[in-house]
Amino acid sequence: MVAPHTSSPYNDPPDIAERKKSLRVQCLAALKARNVLHDRGIIQHLEHLLHAASGPVACVWPLPHEVDLRPLCHALARAGIPVALPETPPRGTPLIFRQWQPESTMLAGRFGTQYPDGPLMEPRLVLVPLLGFDRTGNRLGYGGGYYDRTLAALPHATSIGYAPSTQEVAHLPRGPHDQPLSCIVTEKEVIRFD
Repeated sequence: MVAPHTSSPYNDPPDIAERKKSLRVQCLAALKARNVLHDRGIIQHLEHLLHAASGPVACVWPLPHEVDLRPLCHALARAGIPVALPETPPRGTPLIFRQWQPESTMLAGRFGTQYPDGPLMEPRLVLVPLLGFDRTGNRLGYGGGYYDRTLAALPHATSIGYAPSTQEVAHLPRGPHDQPLSCIVTEKEVIRFD
């Protein structure tokens, strides 16, 4: 959701920060080079997981190279499930979520993002875009720390990462402030973590 950043606001140890920086370059290139036709499988898995969601679901309005969750937003709205989208605040603070409806006006946000003009809403479930992930549940974002801060501020919310399977790496370094996910969804599978 947020644009790439050059340093971690959480000040990972230098060796972890350097490995993450290198992996971000690799993972961003893989994300841009993927076959976007496979993204539909991600949407289908997410629809299945969320069909009975009981509260607001925080989705993501995509940047040009990201998985496009707009069809999922519309499907959730048709099912009567409230949808929230993030507004990116100044660095160092968690995301703010605003209610989205199909008729919402979208406003320009930071780093090329867009957010709805709706009222504030606290999600019960947060979808997290990933640049990279591994089989132990480690995740790699853009490096701004927005989702780590957001998930820390919403300890009772379920967090679901999503990414094409091309974003899987053998091992991702984990920093002291990295927040765990409940599961990761790709076009091929749902990987659950206890």
